Amino acid sequence: MKYVLPGLLCFNAGFIDTAGFVALHGLFAAHVTGNLVTFAAAIAEGRMPSISKIIAIPVFCLVVIAARLLSRALVTRGYDDFRILMAAKLILLAHAALVAIQLGAPLAADTPNAIMMGMTLVSAMALQNALHRTHLTDAPPSTVMTGTITQLLLDVTHVWKPHPGADHGQVRTRLRRFGVFLASFAAGCTIAAVLYLLAGMWCFLLPPLVAVMEIYMLPPPAAPAGGKG
Repeated sequence: MKYVLPGLLCFNAGFIDTAGFVALHGLFAAHVTGNLVTFAAAIAEGRMPSISKIIAIPVFCLVVIAARLLSRALVTRGYDDFRILMAAKLILLAHAALVAIQLGAPLAADTPNAIMMGMTLVSAMALQNALHRTHLTDAPPSTVMTGTITQLLLDVTHVWKPHPGADHGQVRTRLRRFGVFLASFAAGCTIAAVLYLLAGMWCFLLPPLVAVMEIYMLPPPAAPAGGKG
């Protein structure tokens, strides 16, 4: 069960990045630094980058900072910051789905509905990234698979040609765990592509449903310090 929550996060990241990239004219909502590449590519081609790609990084940064400050304030007051902020992510994903269904596929990257939906998805993924770093510190990032794939290849190599002195049990456990996360991300990408072909913008209903499952899988809040056992 300990793999389920990170796996769901990876699934949603892959789904949102794929569906968002196709629907929002090349915007990366989860792997947000990818927008730096497409931003620079637009400059190199002599054209103006879309507004969404210009503001995606600042929006991401502001949400991460706000999430950290709000998390500290909630903890200070004795609230379950993880659950509350995951609920905020659910609301953002639900809002993006509502915009997608009501307004349909944007005709261009700079239309108001494209910017609104894109920044809502970027904000949701910024929340997910912040919470992952602060509350799931033993799991690799859910939105970027480069490090995960690298570790998987290193561990596969170790299983094939064991390194003397290494903890073989730990390597195999990590191999299984990281394999689940990569498979979840890939499944999200694949299902997003298929659902977008079959249902268009209605496919954005799936991420908030997965987010509900994520909240259900959250660990129970820690008991207050000094409380009775």
